[in-house]
Amino acid sequence: MITYERPISYAARWARHVARLAFALFVLSLAAHRFGSLSSTLFVTLALASAVLAVLAVILAVVGFVRLWQVAAVGGIASTMALVYAALPLGVAGFAAFQLVDKPGLSDVSTDLVTPPPFIRDRPIEAGWLTPAAPTVADRQAQARAYPALTGRRYDGALDRVLAGVRTVAEQSGIAIVAEEGLENAEPDFEDLAVKTEPPADAEGGPKGKARGRASGRAGATAPSGDPGPVPIPLSRPKPDFGPLMPLPPGRKAGDILLQGESRSPVIGFRFDLVIRLREESETTFVDIRVASRLGRHDLGLDAMTAEDVLHALDAELLGIAGD
Repeated sequence: MITYERPISYAARWARHVARLAFALFVLSLAAHRFGSLSSTLFVTLALASAVLAVLAVILAVVGFVRLWQVAAVGGIASTMALVYAALPLGVAGFAAFQLVDKPGLSDVSTDLVTPPPFIRDRPIEAGWLTPAAPTVADRQAQARAYPALTGRRYDGALDRVLAGVRTVAEQSGIAIVAEEGLENAEPDFEDLAVKTEPPADAEGGPKGKARGRASGRAGATAPSGDPGPVPIPLSRPKPDFGPLMPLPPGRKAGDILLQGESRSPVIGFRFDLVIRLREESETTFVDIRVASRLGRHDLGLDAMTAEDVLHALDAELLGIAGD
């Protein structure tokens, strides 16, 4: 009897080992970044390393399939499993590469391209080879071409009503508010509504009669009985001195309300900084939003997606008072 021994494809075996390593490296780094303390810069570095290993595994798997076809070498199952393991890191890397080509290189988007809302406090930026850069005029023009529908919202409601809707949307969207300014502009002015009542001019036994009696007693016989005495001259209330006023930063007026918050992408966990500006204009409230990523010079379109999600949720929350 003749026994045929099939050759073994060592390329297919190594493809499975390398693909498993790439899959484990990506999953562990993703979990540490999303739920742990792994920095975004280190996560991107590890994700790129896992993608390189996945590419190497795919090449070895192709060699294994070729050997299977040519000489019936053992390794078809190993090559198939290598492709399965390499699908996740390669899929994420492919999606990121497509977004890099399809979307403009932005790391800061705003509904107001001329005077975007300013951040109240300094944003924490990660140091490293993916440090974001400040937006330029060219970046704002690229945003206008790429996201023409990203504009502010006008609501036919008062500041306090829209502010309550913004707080509700921020809580539902997982946005943590870290700083607030101008909240006093949403409080009603009760000084203009207050009415001071004076006691009526009563007989001699009333409050005014008693005051006139005391005044005539002090003046003696020199003041007639019907004369109320000297009347004090009303003086204007002194205005409080607040000292020299600090100039407001560009993009903010005295009556604006600013809310700064922090958010994360739902799957990977990239961090974003947001600032929402509420401005009262002609009995309406105009809302602008600005979203900036903390990592890299390209946001992969996540900043604009985050801003649009917040605005759509705000439209649904304030349904019935939304304008243009």
